[in-house]
Amino acid sequence: MAGDDEDYVYDEDSGEWMPASELAGKRAAENSVEVRDAVGNILADGDQVTLIKDLDVKGAGQTLKQGTLIKSIRLTGDPQEIDCKYPGIKGLVLRAEFVRKR
Repeated sequence: MAGDDEDYVYDEDSGEWMPASELAGKRAAENSVEVRDAVGNILADGDQVTLIKDLDVKGAGQTLKQGTLIKSIRLTGDPQEIDCKYPGIKGLVLRAEFVRKR
């Protein structure tokens, strides 16, 4: 029988023993959050986005202008927030409603 050498783990939610790979897949599916941009495109880690309006950045004392390209976003697990890297601003988190996937 194929898969006899696979490790089995106890799933506390269902009270059953299941293959480790199956449990990992089940947990990944439960934790996945669908994040959509301003026009409804689904965003994923590593996507590039463009700002659709000018945004004042709290604590940084600067404004990001409409059309600014943000490279390599990261999803936070929140359906409306994305983690971004931008020169000169540490820990930038933007609302998905203000960006458009490029």
